[in-house]
Amino acid sequence: MNFTIQVEALRDGLLAFLRATKARGDTVAAYGAAAKGNTLLNYAGIGPDLISYCVDRNPAKQNTLLPGSHIPVHGVEALREAPPDYVLILPWNIRDEVTDQLSDLKAHGTRFVTAVPEIRIS
Repeated sequence: MNFTIQVEALRDGLLAFLRATKARGDTVAAYGAAAKGNTLLNYAGIGPDLISYCVDRNPAKQNTLLPGSHIPVHGVEALREAPPDYVLILPWNIRDEVTDQLSDLKAHGTRFVTAVPEIRIS
């Protein structure tokens, strides 16, 4: 499959997922304020209307807004203060590490999502 078609399908799938969660009244937070995840959000035109906030372990990134999307960035403890229905893990290559770190959220019903290479919900 052509790379452009793959990327557009990824974008469209992520947007469809986020719009469906919003329509159901579910909440989505993002994990990881790294460049590759932010690039994906900006490419897809995703903002705080679809993702309530982002969390990051790096204090230098906390209490800021993601560039372009203007999604607020908080410390990881924000996930535990008000657990979202879904956590979109932006650095998809560390999915297992993040889900292990946040296993207590899963016990409360939070589900974890990655968008690359395809939408995966657990």
